Amino acid sequence: MTAALEKLTVGMPIPFGGNRIATVSADLAARFEAGDSLVVVQDSGALLHIPAAVQAIAQDAVGRAHDAFEAMSRVSDEQISAFFAAFAANLASDDRWRSIAIANAYDVDKARAAGRSTTRLTADEKMRQGMIEGLEGWRDTPSGRGKVLERVEHAGWSVEQTAAPLGVVAFVFEGRPNVFADATGVLRSGNTVVFRIGSDALGTAQAIVEHALAPALAAAGLPEGAASLVESPERSAGWAMFSDRRLALAVARGSGPAVAQLGAVARQAGVPVSLHGTGGAWLVADATADAARFEAVVEASLDRKVCNTLNVCCIVTERAGELVPLFLAALERAGQSRGHGCKLHVLEGGQTLLPPGWLDRTARIRRAEGDVEEVRAEVLPEEQLGHEWEWEETPEVSLAVVGSVQEAIALFNRYSPQFDASLISQDPAAHDAFYAAINAPFVGDGFTRWVDGQYALNRPELGLSNWEHGRLFARSGILSGDGVFTVRSRVHQSDPKLRR
Repeated sequence: MTAALEKLTVGMPIPFGGNRIATVSADLAARFEAGDSLVVVQDSGALLHIPAAVQAIAQDAVGRAHDAFEAMSRVSDEQISAFFAAFAANLASDDRWRSIAIANAYDVDKARAAGRSTTRLTADEKMRQGMIEGLEGWRDTPSGRGKVLERVEHAGWSVEQTAAPLGVVAFVFEGRPNVFADATGVLRSGNTVVFRIGSDALGTAQAIVEHALAPALAAAGLPEGAASLVESPERSAGWAMFSDRRLALAVARGSGPAVAQLGAVARQAGVPVSLHGTGGAWLVADATADAARFEAVVEASLDRKVCNTLNVCCIVTERAGELVPLFLAALERAGQSRGHGCKLHVLEGGQTLLPPGWLDRTARIRRAEGDVEEVRAEVLPEEQLGHEWEWEETPEVSLAVVGSVQEAIALFNRYSPQFDASLISQDPAAHDAFYAAINAPFVGDGFTRWVDGQYALNRPELGLSNWEHGRLFARSGILSGDGVFTVRSRVHQSDPKLRR
């Protein structure tokens, strides 16, 4: 027997995980109404409340994308190319962009007033050009629909393995308007997309839809729901969307805990996930490191805060006397280039190598809530070495002095999200050993900021995955639009009398 859940009571036990119990709080009991949904995260016991109105908004957006996917089979590759061309042209139009910029300025002011980060929210000219270039890249990318991946010949018949669209791809991402444009790349393979953007950027997203995206869909003759926005500022809209079994893939970008929770919700619904949460790059300098190269790499890896920004720098003890001052100088210059100072966390034991004035002076640090006065450098316990520093305009990084490259690798594999690592060394054998031992999908020999689909592969990325929860099956850590497909099998029988 089953029945609808119509109310919750304070202290009500909710089973999860097979043998554990979560209890309903007073706040949740007061907010829950008949018609609402309750999602129980089975690995944590979190009770996620989805109001009926929010559920309806998400279901409608997914439904439009689902209907559009069926219609996409009748859309030509030329029409899809025309969509990307029109979308790019609309963003390039000063009149259309003016309306988007006004909406974005309002979003930025609102977020700043609430003490929230705006470094990735601002849709400036650089972001605009990046969006345009990405869309033009998809315009010029050959379609993979129907591409024969393999052909097996038999006597009297043959089998082809062909690439085919996957279905409805759902995105939840933080307030970065450029990701909104990048994610339409899944249309290149004949898929459709449904978005939920963070509340800080919802107004900007709505303006992009109204002035650039929707007109491009109409001009190219694509179904209206091929790219659908969940128009709700509520976080629960993401839970509702990822719970929808009509999704073929759920992609989440943002903070580590939020992304992990969204992934758990999707998995419980039987929806495959691609998660892009915790980042932070590591840089290791060995005994043969070229000092000038090392200093340049540090500064280039701290130009702005994104997932591939330098987060932890490891220097071997025998070069620490020379390289630590160079590291600190590069860190200071990175801050000065942004009109600010810097913030350092030094692994316990390494503080004795800092010059006078680092541990006993304060600095003005730009945080999301505004400027604050903090100590310039702090000692960091080893168990916190993997913490990703989210900074605004004041570069913030950890420094670890280690006995060997092997020790740095062990720290990386134990504490980091296993994402992005670089080695500065003049020994080719050391690079080979580093690549073999470091458990990361992205490994380099220079600055860490190269990890980006558009920058490295000339394909706009939908997200970058770390290996925090294990290596990815049969795909790169860079998820791109043309990588979202399935494989169909098609037989051609030339012998009509064929029998098994």
